[in-house]
Amino acid sequence: MSENKTRKKTLTISKGIKKKIDPKSFGKESKNSFSIQKKKSNFGFKKNFKNDINNLNPVKKNLSRKFIEQQATKNLIKKDEKPAGKSKLKLKGSVDKRSFKLTVSRALNVEEIEIKQRSLASVKRARQKEKKSTLENEEKKEFKKIKRDVKIPDQITIQELSNRMAEKSSEIIKYLMNMKVMATINHSIDKDTAEFIVKEFGHNPIIDEQPVIDDEVQSDNLDKNLQLRAPVVTIMGHVDHGKTSLLDALRSSNVVSQEHGGITQHIGAYQVETKNKKTITFIDTPGHAAFTEMRARGSKVTDIVVLVIAADDGIKPQTIEAIKHAKAAKVPIIVAINKCDLPSKNISKIKNDLMQYELIAEDLSGDTLFVEVSATKKLNLDKLKEIILLQAEILDLKSSFEGNAKGIVLESKIDKGKGPVSTILITKGKLQKGDFFVCGNSRGKIRAMINHEGNLIQVATPSMPVEILGMNSSVHAGADFFVTENEDDSKKVLEFRKENKVSNNLKIADKTNLFDKETSKAELNIILKSDVQGSTEALRDAINKIKHDEVKPNIILSDIGMITENDVSLSKASNAILIGFNVKPNKEAKKLAEEQKIEIKYFNIIYEAIEFVEKALSGLLEPNIKEILYGSAEIQKVFKVSSAGKVAGSKVVSGEIKNKSKARLIREGTVIYEGEISSIFREKSAVKEVKNGYECGISLKDFIDFKEKDIIESFTSEKQERFI
Repeated sequence: MSENKTRKKTLTISKGIKKKIDPKSFGKESKNSFSIQKKKSNFGFKKNFKNDINNLNPVKKNLSRKFIEQQATKNLIKKDEKPAGKSKLKLKGSVDKRSFKLTVSRALNVEEIEIKQRSLASVKRARQKEKKSTLENEEKKEFKKIKRDVKIPDQITIQELSNRMAEKSSEIIKYLMNMKVMATINHSIDKDTAEFIVKEFGHNPIIDEQPVIDDEVQSDNLDKNLQLRAPVVTIMGHVDHGKTSLLDALRSSNVVSQEHGGITQHIGAYQVETKNKKTITFIDTPGHAAFTEMRARGSKVTDIVVLVIAADDGIKPQTIEAIKHAKAAKVPIIVAINKCDLPSKNISKIKNDLMQYELIAEDLSGDTLFVEVSATKKLNLDKLKEIILLQAEILDLKSSFEGNAKGIVLESKIDKGKGPVSTILITKGKLQKGDFFVCGNSRGKIRAMINHEGNLIQVATPSMPVEILGMNSSVHAGADFFVTENEDDSKKVLEFRKENKVSNNLKIADKTNLFDKETSKAELNIILKSDVQGSTEALRDAINKIKHDEVKPNIILSDIGMITENDVSLSKASNAILIGFNVKPNKEAKKLAEEQKIEIKYFNIIYEAIEFVEKALSGLLEPNIKEILYGSAEIQKVFKVSSAGKVAGSKVVSGEIKNKSKARLIREGTVIYEGEISSIFREKSAVKEVKNGYECGISLKDFIDFKEKDIIESFTSEKQERFI
């Protein structure tokens, strides 16, 4: 017994923990297994073990903790009944690699509840798989195209049409290209074309119609209080044939003195009262060629046309044009032969010339009324009024004097104190102060009405020209005018008109390539400002008629009213000429023009403004180069001179050779040099010129390759300005 005790040795492990091991069993166990005495209780073991650890240094403490972790791991393992060498380790739970992972719970022998969680990569793979399967299912489904109700106005852009159909604009453009029509998304198409495209794309077109306010006005006026109205008479004819002078004589006024250059440049509307207390409305139109639109507008609103022809001048181009306008409007014509008091009159020739235009006088078995008048002597003016009233009785002119008024704009302007002002000719109904109205692309409320005498009136009836105040913006001459029941109705009509505003019309039938532009032509940018809409219209049309192969006018702005700072700034930015017709700039615009060094051209007569534009366009033309030949000389022999190099010994065969003139050298019919004569020598002396038959030495600038029989020509060139 004592012997066994002495044989027992106490081994100290490198980790600092003493373990008593039986020497007989030493080496028989595996290297990683230890037999710990279990004589002591677990509590005693832990307590002694803890005391042993506390007695160790810090390094050994860390090693002891590692030993505790290893020991805790071994508690999870149990030995099989088989021998130690062939033992198998079995886990308490299911066999999984994660079971070997050391956690805090396992280290402290605490039961843990393991919650398995998917990795992020696994979740992503699952989502991608789900998304892929969803897309495959969607591709397999057959989508049914949605048929939409597409609202179509009078004019619509391709971009807006594609938005309303929920189709790609490129598909619409491609369809138009197949129809041989080039277009972009900004181009507008008409109602019929848009309807055709909508049907082709499988949608249901709905035509946008204007509110029926116009029809309501007409229906109200048709059957209410029909009464005889004053005839509307338009004075037409060639310029300077006495139209305005005749009208002045009829109404005992002097309008001619107020017109610049003695020619009418505005539409004037007046009322004249006869001896029988009857009223006649006269409309005076300009006779200048540029005012074609004014004459056409005057013939459309009139009942009777009085064609004024000068007895000493006869039929002129504007006379023929006035006849065509009157015939197009299907109104009767009364011929007034003016200046019949002059000794150079030839009335019979005028009557014979008018026969070719189907205007045959009564004394020549025709039905056209002729009157010989004199505006200066006031001859036969009453007879002219009687004939007009007689013709009006035959026409039986009647209109409604009740209901909402309707009319047409004769002239429009912007007054400095009144704002937008328009002259309206009432055609139906009764216009009163305070009425709401729509006029063109403008609306408003009647604030005031002024008659042709300049007096304020409260009510206007058919055939009466009035000047109205209360528009929110200026309108173009010839626009329609009608009264609405209230302000809401006027807003509805105006919104519809703005949506259907005509711009860049493009039709299927038009096969013109919209991208072909006259890029080679030089452009003259122009800004026009005038006093009234009619003058702006006439100037714009006259300038646009100027045609040339190399230059063209480009009107970037045409408006009414005085010249403002914005006009001057636009002129500076676009390098445009600024033309004011019967208008002047305000103080700010004038100051800005002086600072920017921009010249403003002012005109009172229309043909002077047109001539100025033609001259400005002529300045853009390349001048013609005219060549003047002085003479020619033939080279006889070539000399070498130390100071001048080679000199051509020549004989003048025609004209004369001048020093410092332009020269060309011709060899066997080909020009091989063109430059300048640097010097001419004759008998060792420099001369300015050598005449025909004399010999001389000629040296050319930067050229010495002379050969015998070469021809030297002396000439000059002049620039000649070109005009349109």
